[in-house]
Amino acid sequence: MRASLIQIAVDPDESVNSRRQRAASLIAAQRGADLVVLPELWPVGAFAYSDFVDEAEPLQGPTHDIMAKAAADAGVWLHAGSFVERAADGTLYNTALVFTPEGERAAAYRKIHRFGFDKGEAVMMGAGEELVTVALPQTTLGLATCYDLRFPEMFRGLVDAGAETLIVTAGWPERRRAHWTLLAQARAVENQSYVLAVGTAGTHAGIQQAGHSIVVDPWGEVLAEAGADEAVLTVEFDPSKVAATRAQFPALKDRRLGLVRPETGE
Repeated sequence: MRASLIQIAVDPDESVNSRRQRAASLIAAQRGADLVVLPELWPVGAFAYSDFVDEAEPLQGPTHDIMAKAAADAGVWLHAGSFVERAADGTLYNTALVFTPEGERAAAYRKIHRFGFDKGEAVMMGAGEELVTVALPQTTLGLATCYDLRFPEMFRGLVDAGAETLIVTAGWPERRRAHWTLLAQARAVENQSYVLAVGTAGTHAGIQQAGHSIVVDPWGEVLAEAGADEAVLTVEFDPSKVAATRAQFPALKDRRLGLVRPETGE
C-alpha cells in the first residue's frame, strides 16, 4: 500500500482559498497512491483562533467540495485533514473528512479532545463524541486529530472497532516535537498498528510548527520521517504486517482492563 502524507505549510499571507487550491494541486500530484493524508486545520491554521469564526464552513462547504473533487481527480482515498466546521446550531467543530477515490464522503470525524486548557479551541469548539473508522480495501483506518494523540484509551477504542492503521493529523508545535515522535511510536507499539501522523509546516499565529510527519510500523520502527519544511512524505507499507505482528506477539489478547465483554456487553 502506498501512502502520501502532505505536510503543507500554513502561511498567514496566503489566503484560505489559495491554500485550498494549492492543496488540491498537491493531491493531484499523488496520483498512483492508495491513500493521501493532509494535516489538521490546514485551511486556517490550528493556532489561528482569531480566524476560526470568520473561516468556519458548513460540513459540505468549500473545503469539502474542493477536496472531494481532488480525491476523484487523483483517484485516491483522501483523508483531507480537518477544517473549522460550523454545525446547523452554530457550534464550531474541528472536523476531519475522508473521501473515496470516486470523491464520495466516506466519513467525518469531529475531534474529541480539544486543546487549550480552558482557552482557544477548548472553549471555542464543541467536542466530538464518536470514534470513527473507515474500511479501505487494504486496511481499516482509525481517525484521530492532534491532541487526541495524548489519550491512549481513544486508540484502544479504535483498535477494538477494527482499526489497523491509525491516522493522526495535527498542527503540532515545534516546542513539543519530541512528544510528537515519542507518542506516535508509543501508539504504534501498544496497539500493534501502523501510525501515519502528518503535521503542518510553517508558522501561524506566531507558533512555529513541528512538521516532522512520521510513519511508524506495528513494531514501532520508523519507516519514514519528514523534516520541518513543506514536503510530501511517501511510503510503501504492508498492511498484512498488523495481523502478523499481533499473531507473533499477541499482547492485545492479554488485556485485563477496559475490555467490552461480549457475553455481558459490559
